[in-house]
Amino acid sequence: MNQIVVSLAVLLGMLAVIFGAFGAHALKKILNTDQQKSFETGVKYQMYHAIVLLLLGNYFTFQSKIENGIVLCFIIGTFLFSFSIYGLVISSAINKKLKFLGPITPLGGLLFVIGWGLLFYYNLAN
Repeated sequence: MNQIVVSLAVLLGMLAVIFGAFGAHALKKILNTDQQKSFETGVKYQMYHAIVLLLLGNYFTFQSKIENGIVLCFIIGTFLFSFSIYGLVISSAINKKLKFLGPITPLGGLLFVIGWGLLFYYNLAN
């Protein structure tokens, strides 16, 4: 499990760099200021959680449900939060807004909060 989590963390980190560059350069011409800020928020949160997953993948033994739960919250949260923002921003910029993605973003944020809460509890319990 450690290798899977670390590999996914590295992939998410690499994609955050690629998406960040894509947003700063290729999308700069089609995004307004608010859209650019939203896109950057998705990139930042993706990178933050890629780094955390990298650390946890090297630290956790994955012998407990709480360790697995923390990692799952961060992985699923990243996809729901960051990738829904990317979809919303790009679709809005080309005037084909994918409105169904709007409610998905806060679910990803909620999973981040749950993951951090579980990590807080895990730290106190160990």
